[in-house]
Amino acid sequence: MPHEIPAPMLAKSVPEVPAQTTVAGGLSYEPKWDGFRALVSWDGETVEIGSRGAKPLTRYFPELVEAFARILPEPCLLDGEVVVPKGEPGRQRLDWESLSQRIHPAASRVAMLAEQTPAMFIAFDLLARGDRDLIDEPFSVRRAELVDLLGKVPHPVHVTRTTDDADLARHWLSEFEGAGLDGVVAKPLAQPYAPNKRTMFKIKHARTADVVALGYRIHKSGQGVGSLLVGLYNDDGTLYPVGGVAAWSDKRRLELIDELAPLVERDADGNPVKGEGEKSRFSAAGRDSSFVHLRPERVLEVRYDQLEGWRFRHTVQFERWRPDRDPRSCTYEQLETVSAYDLGDVLD
Repeated sequence: MPHEIPAPMLAKSVPEVPAQTTVAGGLSYEPKWDGFRALVSWDGETVEIGSRGAKPLTRYFPELVEAFARILPEPCLLDGEVVVPKGEPGRQRLDWESLSQRIHPAASRVAMLAEQTPAMFIAFDLLARGDRDLIDEPFSVRRAELVDLLGKVPHPVHVTRTTDDADLARHWLSEFEGAGLDGVVAKPLAQPYAPNKRTMFKIKHARTADVVALGYRIHKSGQGVGSLLVGLYNDDGTLYPVGGVAAWSDKRRLELIDELAPLVERDADGNPVKGEGEKSRFSAAGRDSSFVHLRPERVLEVRYDQLEGWRFRHTVQFERWRPDRDPRSCTYEQLETVSAYDLGDVLD
């Protein structure tokens, strides 16, 4: 039987690459790959690929299943990232759109996309090797075992590069962006693997958050989606509205109506369930603030500048859909927190 797939270890956003002295035992720095987080279990006969949200990814990447069974040297449990490269050799970069399209219900399309946009796997941790459980070992040991196990395996399985040089990691932060990567991760060398705990640090090029679509307002023209309302879960599991995503093109507004239709909550007569949104004191008198309720099943990544209380201060910008994310994993904990600062110190 394949190894049981645990919840992945998580990372907390920090504004800059942390120094080696940030944690006892020091840090290992590595590129932050822009793909689907995946834990891969191989027992010598069966391959299973689980996502960060505990959703099985196995059926969507048959080319990786075949590769794992063919080239993994022994049974193991890997943590890494499924990514899709695009472009001519020497000019390739990661392509999120091609990757997201790989999540499709039709087996025929899954097979076609496996040939047209084949994925590769970037391994960055090893949780089990053979009959040995490595979760409680420090990352320095797990990393050495990972390199020993996979250091010579061929494409499409790769081991991520690492460094203990914080200055080099800062260089990677800017340099690797041109290849489609989205930051740097710093991992404590002396710590064990901690499922579902934010013990790593991630440094990205901009503030982003994964949020849940919970409703939409009709555009002022009367056609299409004017703004998409989004939310985050708090510690007790309550979904709070945190802001809206707007600035869609005319074409995209109409497309979103059809795309979101399966998620619309409806009453006993089949009519959309509507709610009344908060009215801003800056809103024009008589402005319709009602919105159509959506079942909280779809996740999107947005760019934002800062929080004000429990909400985003300004309208956020749509970045991409996240079909690999579990909506309940979209919590306030993922957001970068800003330390309090006395206004008097600013004015001095």
